[in-house]
Amino acid sequence: MEPPYLLFLGDVADQLAAKTASGILDWRPERCFGQLRLPGCRADLGIPDRTVAEAREAGVRTFVVGVANSGGVLAEGWIDSILEAIEAGLEVASGLHTRLGDVPRIAAAAAERGVTLHDIRHPDRRFSTGTGQRRSGRRLLTVGTDCSCGKMYTALAIEREMKSRGMKATFRATGQTGILIAGEGVAVDAVVADFISGAVEWLAPDNEPDHWDVIEGQGSLFHPAFAGVSLGLLHGAQADALVLCHEPTRRHMRGLPHQPLPEIEECLDFNLRAARLTNPEARFVGISLNGAALCAAEREALFADLAERTGLPVVDPFVTGVGAILDALS
Repeated sequence: MEPPYLLFLGDVADQLAAKTASGILDWRPERCFGQLRLPGCRADLGIPDRTVAEAREAGVRTFVVGVANSGGVLAEGWIDSILEAIEAGLEVASGLHTRLGDVPRIAAAAAERGVTLHDIRHPDRRFSTGTGQRRSGRRLLTVGTDCSCGKMYTALAIEREMKSRGMKATFRATGQTGILIAGEGVAVDAVVADFISGAVEWLAPDNEPDHWDVIEGQGSLFHPAFAGVSLGLLHGAQADALVLCHEPTRRHMRGLPHQPLPEIEECLDFNLRAARLTNPEARFVGISLNGAALCAAEREALFADLAERTGLPVVDPFVTGVGAILDALS
């Protein structure tokens, strides 16, 4: 993928549905020329709205479908915008499960115009099944009480803090947004279930004894739709350290009003037991909160409560940074 990017938000119903575009903007703002929104879109990245024509005139190279919806479906109403981008000579990148090349009109237009389609969610190699064999190097995995609760942001913040301290660290992307930010990785939710743990072993292989692979978590062991990929990550990561991510204002799993969120202690226990299948020494080193919807007093009270209940450092990557988590690694 060649920058600059035009970030396409389609007509998504809320800000969280545009998390792919938001992640790219937050971590790679220098690559982002603007956003393109269709009528009815309820997300806004706070950057200029641009047309495909304006993007082409400004030298934009890639049209990025910056949407993350349930099931990763390419909506019929977005196809005309993608075709317009192809006609303008822009490459198109998507992290959806629906392959761009599987849509006949898109495939035909790209072939005729000589434009590259990037389906970054789909692995370009085969993986072996996991073995659970001990690997050199050190690994940290972010896990969550729910999906879309800050696992990628926390992992990126930890990698950045490690590097600022002179530590050897690599962010390992396991989802489409992380891959678009890092430029490499494996979207584990597109890997056949039997090979998820093997894919993570390949992604975070043997390394120097003092090197940290900071592995982006996915889903939640408590989410009926996504628990499978979470378990595969826990087994394949063979993590030495775990960080629990939580969005404290939610009352149920995202998209499932009938499914309550787990208690923090229950979530810590389940993840730790699963992680210790492949690393008996695995331990939690912190809790990361997405406290954007909390006022300062609410955040402070919640931090104190969780720290007392769990004995773990509690951080908000945007407010406090993640230094306390790194201090707990020693």
